Amino acid sequence: MSCVRASKFLDAHDLVPAEKVSASRKLAKSDAARLANAAKRVIVAKGKSVQTFTPRGKAAPEIIAQLLGPTGNLRAPSLVAGDLLLVGWSEDAWKASLL
Repeated sequence: MSCVRASKFLDAHDLVPAEKVSASRKLAKSDAARLANAAKRVIVAKGKSVQTFTPRGKAAPEIIAQLLGPTGNLRAPSLVAGDLLLVGWSEDAWKASLL
């Protein structure tokens, strides 16, 4: 459901992703680490909780752990916008970060 909300949010604000990766294509812990290491800011939403991290080129294991779901794969929805990595759905966090 959160992927649907994220997609509707992008459509409503005329934001067009350069690339979409289906949630059925599982991104592993190594992929999550690569994305986090490339980001200057990582925002993770879980339920009503939103955490912001600044990896500074090397994401700590605690940050990477927050990016992973119970299966050990990158949680969805996930979005990379420049040097920002957004993981999980929080409309407020997405608005504050992207608009």
